[in-house]
Amino acid sequence: MQQSEIQERICSGIKGMEGEIVKTLQVLVQIPSVVGDEARTGDYMEELYRSLGLEVIRFQPDIEKVKSHPAFIDTGMSYENRPNIIGTLPGDATSRSLILNGHMDVVSPEPVDAWTHDPWGGEIEGDRLYGRGAGDMKAGLVANFFALKGILQAGLKPKGMVMLQSVIDEEAGGAGGALACLMEGYRADAMIASEPHNLNITITHVGVNYFRVKVQGKTSHAGLAHLGVNAIGKMYPIYQALVELDEKRGREIHFTLFEKGSGRSCHINVGTMKAGDWPSNVAGMAEMECRIGFVPGERMNDIKEMIENTVKEVAQKDPWLQEHPPEIEWFGWQTEAWYQDPDHPFVQTFKSTAEDVLGHEVEYIGRAAANDCRFSQHFNMAAALTGPRAMNIHGIDEYVEIPSVVKAAQILAMTVLQWCEYKEQSV
Repeated sequence: MQQSEIQERICSGIKGMEGEIVKTLQVLVQIPSVVGDEARTGDYMEELYRSLGLEVIRFQPDIEKVKSHPAFIDTGMSYENRPNIIGTLPGDATSRSLILNGHMDVVSPEPVDAWTHDPWGGEIEGDRLYGRGAGDMKAGLVANFFALKGILQAGLKPKGMVMLQSVIDEEAGGAGGALACLMEGYRADAMIASEPHNLNITITHVGVNYFRVKVQGKTSHAGLAHLGVNAIGKMYPIYQALVELDEKRGREIHFTLFEKGSGRSCHINVGTMKAGDWPSNVAGMAEMECRIGFVPGERMNDIKEMIENTVKEVAQKDPWLQEHPPEIEWFGWQTEAWYQDPDHPFVQTFKSTAEDVLGHEVEYIGRAAANDCRFSQHFNMAAALTGPRAMNIHGIDEYVEIPSVVKAAQILAMTVLQWCEYKEQSV
């Protein structure tokens, strides 16, 4: 059978399952799975995988084992009752294998009152399906599943092994999810994560560091405030220095693929600010939690030194801070930038297949947000991302465009067949 005929059969079959795709995605969105509470979504994904006759593994990460890896990120969260779900279609060991990966966890929908759609409703309006995780990334999990279902229903079987991974923990760093899976030996020659990416192909993402700045003040009753030292005021010039550093880096640091995907190459974001404990007290402590992103070619240790020097420079200009130096703690996400060589045969196959399905050129892009593909570089695996069109991810009224979920499944299915090859079987 000609390649064009195979593509028509696969793409038509997946298009014909659009109603089922939508219903499956609605059910997934209606199962709340804020990071740390993924078990019920895991139950549903296990049920789906078993419906295809896949070999299913359900395993809970071993914290002590995962902690031993240099890419481990300590979230402080337990892995108890948080299973990863693996569905495998075995293949010939001499043929190339592929992982289709997606994460089950989502971020909080708060403030829920700001939504115009129920964040756990899976409501449909036109071509949009709304809900927390609709785009990031339950639509990707659904696309992965229906890509393989479309292949099997078309009477084809990949020669190489195909593995579907539904993982936990991505939003918190991924150590208990994708990293744990790869450490347990659930690997392949290549991996696709179907994050929402406007059907382009992502091959790189920023390095990420979380850090916390603490400033000590001197408490006093508000009626004697002149005797105290307000930590809020002492923190402000540090905040301002970080804002100025962010603006400087935004002007000077350029990485074309990030600018294509996110509009700017890197950011320093002050995400939280806490200070004081009583309106009638001078604030004795202030704390900021921040995130800095950096580009391939920059190194994590240099980035940390830059932040620490910026804070020290501010402190040297203030007598109180000279005597009470601000503290800097590095916590949470700590990862180098990830870059996948676009000339790798898998990436070339992936791109050309996507272009055949879509009928137009597909761009390589990068993202100013991290993802689970970065773990591939520790296991000698090629990896890249594509996924449906979604808007407001992590925001109010998140949604995914339904036709793009179908397209993503078609691209994934054809990539499986091109990379793993295939054989005819009885339907």
